Amino acid sequence: MRILPRSLAGWTIAVFGVMAVLFGVIGLISPQTVATGAGFGTLSDDGRVFATASSMASLNMGVYYLVATATEWRPFFRFTVPFRLLTFTVFTTLVLTDVAPGEFLSVALWEAAGAIATGAGLYVDARRKDPA
Repeated sequence: MRILPRSLAGWTIAVFGVMAVLFGVIGLISPQTVATGAGFGTLSDDGRVFATASSMASLNMGVYYLVATATEWRPFFRFTVPFRLLTFTVFTTLVLTDVAPGEFLSVALWEAAGAIATGAGLYVDARRKDPA
């Protein structure tokens, strides 16, 4: 199994995977740091539990992305594009309907940028003679 990505799309998946792992670890160590970065105030006990659980999910998801990168699992790469766009849509809607603070829009934009980057990477890779 190779460590470095073998395709442009693989690089986009790897970047997201590393960042998800890092945010997950930071959130497990300090849930309040993640909550503050997302524009939320001081966490209640319930909020701390939720932020910690979300951070664990981020860590797990990051590992999934890194395994997909290492194995060049292209169906997974393709699968992420519409679902990251769905995440963008849901998170943007939460901000626009005042359910989440405006800072949360950065999470939505990160998801959209990742989806577009991976989609573009898949497109470019498909036009190369040997994409993987």
